[in-house]
Amino acid sequence: MTTLFLYIALSLGFISSENPKLTLNITNIESVKGNLVIGVFNTHENFLEDGSAIKTYTFKVDATSKQIILSDLPKGEYAISMYHDENSDNECNRNFLGIPKEGYAFSNNVKPKFSAPTFDQCKFTLSGDTSLAIKMLN
Repeated sequence: MTTLFLYIALSLGFISSENPKLTLNITNIESVKGNLVIGVFNTHENFLEDGSAIKTYTFKVDATSKQIILSDLPKGEYAISMYHDENSDNECNRNFLGIPKEGYAFSNNVKPKFSAPTFDQCKFTLSGDTSLAIKMLN
């Protein structure tokens, strides 16, 4: 009986087992080489620390703009950081001050001034299909 109720609820849309689509429209990619590495975070704790993203995606750069659709994130609050790994060494290369030498970006197009942005500055709510425009900083 419980299985029948669950089937009816799913078919009528009372319970959705599908995640919303997150579309990232990324522009201002400096060169057509290497990869875009995208980190998705869902908490301010350890935001931007290596290995603390709940999901990490890597996509080959084949144009100076790219549309990426993610459909494996449940509804919730997230923040995104990304960098253009132009030399494909699997790290965001930085200068002696710690500033990225390769292109980088954050959700909400946050442009850091004197320190890394916070989760709250970058966060957005994924409650249904969502589209974000993100411009790479070079």
